[in-house]
Amino acid sequence: MKQISVSLNSAAKPPLEQVSVALQDCHLSANVCREARTSRDPRFDGKFFVGVLSTGIYCRTVCPAVAPKEENVRYFDSAIKAAQAGLRPCLRCRPDSAPGSNPWKGTGTTLDRAIGLIEAGALSGEHGLTVEALADKLGISSRYLNKLFTSGFGTSPKQYALYRQLLFAKQLLHQTQLPITQVALAAGFNSIRRFNEAFQQTLQLTPTQLRKSSQKSTAKTDEGECTDTACTQEMPAHSLSLYQYYRPPLDWQAQLAFYRLRAVAGMEWFREGAHHDSNEVISQDTFEYGRTLQIDDIRAVVHIIHEGLLHRFKLTLTLTADSPIAGLQKLITQVRRILDLDADMQQIEHNLQRLTDLKRIPKSGLRIPGAGSLFEAGCRAILGQQVSVQQATKLLNLLVDAYGERFSLNGREYRLFPTPQAIRSASLDELKMPGARKLALNALAAFICEHPYASVDDWLEVKGIGPWTIAYAKLRGLGDPNIFLHTDLIVKKQLLASVAEQNGLDAQSLKQLDYLTLCQRISADIAPWGSYLTFQLWSNA
Repeated sequence: MKQISVSLNSAAKPPLEQVSVALQDCHLSANVCREARTSRDPRFDGKFFVGVLSTGIYCRTVCPAVAPKEENVRYFDSAIKAAQAGLRPCLRCRPDSAPGSNPWKGTGTTLDRAIGLIEAGALSGEHGLTVEALADKLGISSRYLNKLFTSGFGTSPKQYALYRQLLFAKQLLHQTQLPITQVALAAGFNSIRRFNEAFQQTLQLTPTQLRKSSQKSTAKTDEGECTDTACTQEMPAHSLSLYQYYRPPLDWQAQLAFYRLRAVAGMEWFREGAHHDSNEVISQDTFEYGRTLQIDDIRAVVHIIHEGLLHRFKLTLTLTADSPIAGLQKLITQVRRILDLDADMQQIEHNLQRLTDLKRIPKSGLRIPGAGSLFEAGCRAILGQQVSVQQATKLLNLLVDAYGERFSLNGREYRLFPTPQAIRSASLDELKMPGARKLALNALAAFICEHPYASVDDWLEVKGIGPWTIAYAKLRGLGDPNIFLHTDLIVKKQLLASVAEQNGLDAQSLKQLDYLTLCQRISADIAPWGSYLTFQLWSNA
């Protein structure tokens, strides 16, 4: 693909279309990388890394340090490739904090699925899988899995997983006051000795040295790092705050509105109030969104505050006393999915604007507002069949109130979404809806209990579960980027209205349209980003 050189000066950034065309290839041109790093363009944060050969480090594009000379720079499309070249991560811009960016994201590749499982901790911890078991889970041979990682990253799946563990540990050492032993456990290491050895060998510092270096720089305000008391004072062992970055644009108000309309009392909450950092208000988005989450043995309360000017979220996570710290990375990965923080909105919106059948998509930064789990998304879909959003939300509140576990934390009571075990034999008498739909909830819960590793597509075996329910579950429960819900009544209404406006069609002409053929064409044109078109059409309504 021909590369297009664009100017990325911070004073006058290029049009979105120009940037997106330049990003369609897997490898960015040297000109694009150079201008992105010299202008510290946050839209490229995590899309590539800058290796500074004269200092032996690699940085994010937003690094606040003085930009090195071009002859001393080499560009890498992943952090692990920079590490393979013998470079260590910058202690100032902290590449471990960069948003994720896999060039093949959304194409449904095996490598993408493998990375998702690894970053959720599949190969780490006491119960981590072997590479062979991971390959079996993906339906491929271990030899082919190794080949995919060697081709994509120049290293093995095990080494990729180890480097991701170390970067996560580095993030915890920088941003929290967790004891080093707990950092090692949280990052998936079973042995503190192994952790220390791997950390020093790979990052060229010991964990203790990095912690001391981080503490010395706490008072600095470079790149807007936190200096408030929540970050500098030691918090309880099971409570910590972390920053999670994203690439703009992001419409947080639209995402909040979506959550608020479908919120469950006791499980989700919203709080208004300006967030201060260094005596300055650093975000105009002053609403906090919070919710409870349960993943395996972990139960947690998550407070989420948007810091828009710094293109990040502040997450405060509080785990119950019996929650294993080893599950922390899996929890944070889940929160990133719920917020859709790794989306490449430049590429997605470029594709949306190219849809010739529809009028120009007006809203920028709309992401996939995820549900807390795949089972939660499936239940929301079943309860939402043939009823309004308001009625579905009322039913959902009744379901959680009747069958969700209650727990107390810091003097406040919370609710968790019910587990499949709680729903499989529940009477569901509290829900005023058709009996067939209640049976579908029971049956889905039973199926998940009996087949915990089954694919969501296997849900079709469950009576009362159809393609729309599965598509919705994939959309909000897995963050699948390519779910174009054209059979949804609201999507259909908005889609036809947009087609009519774009093409000047009257009501009679609109009735003569072959809707299925139209949707097949649009679905092919927007792939692999159909989910974002779905949310654009829902938002229009």
